[in-house]
Formats: sequence, structure tokens, C-alpha cells
Amino acid sequence: MKYYLIAGEASGDVHASHLMASIRQQDAAAQFRCYGGDMMAAQGAELVQHYRDLAYMGFIPVLMHLRTILRGMKRCQQDILAWQPDVLILVDYPGFNLKIARFVKQHSTIPVVYYIAPKIWAWKEHRIRNIKRDVDLLLSILPFEVPFYEEKHGYHINYVGNPTVDEVAKWLGPSPNPSLAERGVDSTATERESAPLPTRERLGEGLRGIDGLPIIALLPGSRKQEVRDNLRRMLEAAAPYAGDYQLVLAAAPGLEDEFYRECIKMVNGKWLNGKCTVVRDQTYQLLQHSTAALVTSGTATLETALLRVPQVVCYYMKAGRLASLAKRLFIKVPYISLVNLICGEEVVPELVAEQMNVSSVRHHLASILPGGSARQAQLEGYERMAAILGEPGAPERAAKLILDFTKR
Repeated sequence: MKYYLIAGEASGDVHASHLMASIRQQDAAAQFRCYGGDMMAAQGAELVQHYRDLAYMGFIPVLMHLRTILRGMKRCQQDILAWQPDVLILVDYPGFNLKIARFVKQHSTIPVVYYIAPKIWAWKEHRIRNIKRDVDLLLSILPFEVPFYEEKHGYHINYVGNPTVDEVAKWLGPSPNPSLAERGVDSTATERESAPLPTRERLGEGLRGIDGLPIIALLPGSRKQEVRDNLRRMLEAAAPYAGDYQLVLAAAPGLEDEFYRECIKMVNGKWLNGKCTVVRDQTYQLLQHSTAALVTSGTATLETALLRVPQVVCYYMKAGRLASLAKRLFIKVPYISLVNLICGEEVVPELVAEQMNVSSVRHHLASILPGGSARQAQLEGYERMAAILGEPGAPERAAKLILDFTKR
């Protein structure tokens, strides 16, 4: 069969590529064509346009490049109709993808599948009308979306599992100590506490500067403004621990080393005395060897939890009090981190807007370090979260549902 996929950012490219691999396992004759990225192309898809050519976020950047975005959307619409796939698979990226779904429904009989359902439970709930009208099969990677869509809006959705569970499980490999897991003990955290301290050699050449101290990981976001806003406060909060811990920062793929050097230089002389290391393309490896982490909200909070690293979720916003008011008015959910949303309770502390200040971050960091008052409770919360998410296999389950649906 012929599959047309659209993913509009790096994470969508990753998830779509894994889905394509699973589809090919179940349909050896599968043909792929896509708007996406390098990973989708590596799975054999004919790449019509790269997502980076259209990846503009925020009101001003979108307005400035509106002609380019509209031209890319029109090209995509025409290409779908010309190729006539057996199914159109949309991956996240709702601002673009829901418009494509509307066009396809108006001009063809091509069935539309949405993988990674739009997060309308957080904002833009009115989009449920578009989804009901234009999407034939909706696949979710977050279990709490099922009651939201089905009970509140009367629209069927299929929870297939979470692909981040698959990615972390693949990284970790088989459990090194199944007897602990069978007894309900957090084997990952237990072994981390008793394992030898990491060294440069053990962590790999890319983790230069790891000198045998336990690690506090810093994950300050993936966009320049996020990093600027969050990193300085994270560093200042963690600075008192720099003598006993190595502070290690995970660089985002799209941000250059010089940018991070400048960010650290702003605070280095005053607080850190050169004790912050930047690593690239080794986030899982870093987290696996970390004692605690300061994490900007996003998928990174889920990855950190699945790797059983106690964390503080930090998200600074300018005009903090105003931002907090806007959050209460427009955001429909009680939490911002996936960990807390999945559990339906506060497992990890969330410091947002004006709450994200140095003293608060430092206080919560102290509580999750070894011997801290909140560390064990957070690790137990991670186990509840993992049980709710379920076993690996999200791409395989999604592929089977797509093939069964398309054949029908």
C-alpha cells in the first residue's frame, strides 16, 4: 500500500520513522512519501519537503514567513492528490496537519489517520470539531487522552502506548537485575546509588570533564530563548553543590557549542568556577548516570522519569505573574509536565513563571538529592507512571491499527 506521512518537527520525524519501520514489518510492499525529515527519508520515504523549511513557531516568525508556509501547504495538498495514497498519516503538528486533513476530506476519499493526537486537552479545545469532521482514525500516546476524547467529546480514540517508553527501553536493553523488578524494587535507581561513580572512560569520549563526581544533569530546553531564560537560574540554584557534584548540561541538537559557552560564561565566574560541562547527543547516557536533574518541561520530563532520575521541572517566563494568570485562564490542565499529567497527581515539583526562581529551585533540588525528603516518593511515583503507560510496542500497535483500518 501507499502511505503519505506528514511530520513538522524533529520529534515527529523520529516517531514517524519508527512507525514506518513497523508498517514495513507488516506490509513488505509499503511505499512511503512524506513531508518530514532525515529519519523518515532513511526509512525509504520519498521526501517531498523537509520540515525545517516550514518549521516556524511563534506569532511573529509565522507572520514573517506566512507566504512560505502557505506555499508549502499548497504544494503538500497538490502532491497528496497527485500521488493518491491509500492512507494519509498525520504526525502531531496540528496547526499544519489539521488544515491538510480538511483539504483532503474536501477533495478526495483518502482516509486520514492521526498519530499522536492533538493536545486539545491543554488548549484550543475547539479543534475537536475539526477532528470529528476530518480524522477517520485517531491514535493516542497519552493514556489520559482516552477519557478526554471519549467521555467528554464522544469521539473514539485508540491508546497505543507511548513511543518514549520504546526509546528508553531500547536504550536500557534487558533489565540487568530482574529479581529486583519482580520484587517491585526500583532496580535502576538502586543500582545507580551503588554503582561506581562515572568517569570519562565509562561515559564515553563525548562526556569530557566528568571527573568521578556524582552528576546533577541540566536540561534547559531546546530553543535559544528557553535556554537563556532557564539555564542561568538552574546554574545559580545548583552552584552550592558544584563542589560535591559535577554539573553536566545536555545540549540541544539545533544549538551550537558557542551559544552554550556564552550562556555559561555569564554566570561562570561568579558561581561555578568552571565546574559545568556541556555534552551533546548523549542525553540518555547522561541521565542514566545522573543522581538528579533540573529539567525544562516537555518530553524530557518523561524521559527523565523513565530513566528513574529524580527531577525538578523548571520553566521560566518573563512577566511571571501575568504569565501565571494567563496559564490559569487559558490552559485547561492542572499540570504542565507529562509525568504529573499521566499520574493525575504531583509526582515532580513544577516551578513555572514567577515560581521558577533560584531559591525555589535550590530548595526542591535539595529535597531530591540522596537523603532528601522527596526523593523516595518521587521514585515511587515514577513506578506508578510506568505502570499506567504500559509496555513498549507503541509503533507496532499503531501500525497494526492503521493497516487493519486501511484494509477495511
